[in-house]
Amino acid sequence: MHRRDAIRNVAILLGTAISASTLSALESCTGSAPKNYDLHTPQTKAMVAEVADTIIPTTDTPGAKAAKVDEFIITMMNDCYKKEDQELFLSGLKKIDEASKKKFQKAFLELTPEQRTEVLTEIDKERVAYNKRDNKKDGDAAHYFQAMKDLTLVGYFTSEPGATQALRYVRVPGKYEGCVPYKKGDKAWAT
Repeated sequence: MHRRDAIRNVAILLGTAISASTLSALESCTGSAPKNYDLHTPQTKAMVAEVADTIIPTTDTPGAKAAKVDEFIITMMNDCYKKEDQELFLSGLKKIDEASKKKFQKAFLELTPEQRTEVLTEIDKERVAYNKRDNKKDGDAAHYFQAMKDLTLVGYFTSEPGATQALRYVRVPGKYEGCVPYKKGDKAWAT
């Protein structure tokens, strides 16, 4: 199975679509992307960890921070994304901080989990509207929150805690069973 097919399958399991820019970056990960050392600052790492953990918080299963999704996001962004995408990502983190300051007069890292959720919910609504706009053209840059959300989902559901605790997981699957009963509330399968 090719990487693109695996990522698409994870997206289908999650009931979401991975953006074309994220899929493209994951497929062409060759280590030839320009290294962006701004991604490795303590402030950036903390911000990425908290944004990811707000997207997938700890509940009865570990959240994004416990799955070290922030490390995955920074590695993928630094090793696989073009310079323009890296810059969009970093400017997006600044925009999240600006939105926090505008709404709550505090930096994102100083907000309560409920306030963080409120800020990111508004930004996600903005992302959806941006993606559905009528004047959208091929080649337009993605919304700055798109890569953060996509990479959080991919990083989490391909991590050990995400695959084994948030999804149903069978270490060595048996024969193929095409029709397995599903009860409302059952977890999706990781394998």
